[in-house]
Amino acid sequence: MKNISLIKNTVQEYAWGSFTAIAELLSNDSPSKTPQAELWMGAHPKAPSMVKCDGNWISLLELIEKNPDHILGKKVAEKFNNRLPYLFKVLAAAKPLSIQAHPSIDQAKQGFERENRQGIPLDAYNRNYKDDNHKPECICAMTFFWALNGFRKISGIVGLMEKICPQGLKKQLDTLRGQQSPIELKRFFQTLMTMNHEQQTKIIAHAVSNAKKFTDDDPAYKWMIDLHKEYPADIGVFSPILLNLICLEPGQAMFLPAGELHAYLDGVGIELMANSDNVLRGGLTPKYIDIPELLNVLNFEERKVNILETEQINECEWVYENHAEEFILSNIHVKEGIYNSSDHRSIEILLCSDGKATITDLGKNDKVVIDKGKSIIIPAVVKEYRIQGNAAFYKAAVPI
Repeated sequence: MKNISLIKNTVQEYAWGSFTAIAELLSNDSPSKTPQAELWMGAHPKAPSMVKCDGNWISLLELIEKNPDHILGKKVAEKFNNRLPYLFKVLAAAKPLSIQAHPSIDQAKQGFERENRQGIPLDAYNRNYKDDNHKPECICAMTFFWALNGFRKISGIVGLMEKICPQGLKKQLDTLRGQQSPIELKRFFQTLMTMNHEQQTKIIAHAVSNAKKFTDDDPAYKWMIDLHKEYPADIGVFSPILLNLICLEPGQAMFLPAGELHAYLDGVGIELMANSDNVLRGGLTPKYIDIPELLNVLNFEERKVNILETEQINECEWVYENHAEEFILSNIHVKEGIYNSSDHRSIEILLCSDGKATITDLGKNDKVVIDKGKSIIIPAVVKEYRIQGNAAFYKAAVPI
């Protein structure tokens, strides 16, 4: 594969997905018959993109295996063992996703090897580690996007908790107020997660009843009530109280490193991540939850969430501040101007989010017309290309 090519991508249908967002992006019938949660663009073995080559659709995974240097570029192929290192997604959350965290690269390697030795099948319900890779990720809002990301300041957690459950957790809150450290926060969180079901039920009922009195004070209480409606017996309803509650405006983005407890609550976004499927869950899900392993990977340092800065690198492209070696995300807008790519580039996937444009391989003068909802792959062997038209794109690439 040596040409700019259209790709066909898999839509993942999960219960929390939207009936309209992805359908409308792809110009399909809306509402869809089933909830559509994610559009995957990349070479993940679970659902690799299909590339149009000589009139036929061929798996991108297969094409990379046959000729990694041409598609990935020699440096990227060597660095990432002939694999596309990122997975590019459109994520459409109409309901909250599970509270979760991802392991570091060392934790992923150790966990994957350990579960292999234990003989746990890769598709088993109680499998934590599906591969040996970490999963840093970036989320960029296409609509207003509500999310949770990392633990709040401990003083903030104590203040919010005291209003809604002054008795059920009084002893633990008093200790946390007096010793505001990551160790005590871990103990407090572990107490919540491991108390017996009867205790959890009482504390949840008490806290949600009280939270209804304070919805005008802080949106965390409203989200707690909303989560309780979806998961009435799940201790994860406390997550908006414990974690930083964020609302990204369209175009804003944030980064989620290893070990940060997080959840996506509502909205449509572009997600770009390392090519992994390792998830440790902490609640708001019927899926497997392994509390000891979750506690092992979590970072209990209180943190402030930073909105990623963008840098305009030419007339048409804005690059988001990058914290990963596997991927980098940018926005491209062409209207009056013309976008000319760098001649120092790696494998790129472009998703057209609006409008219509022509993309030209400047070495061969081959042209591909692309419009809203369509995506293309531009292999590293294409030296330079040009975009002309009136369109907006999200671009995934490997920093080199």
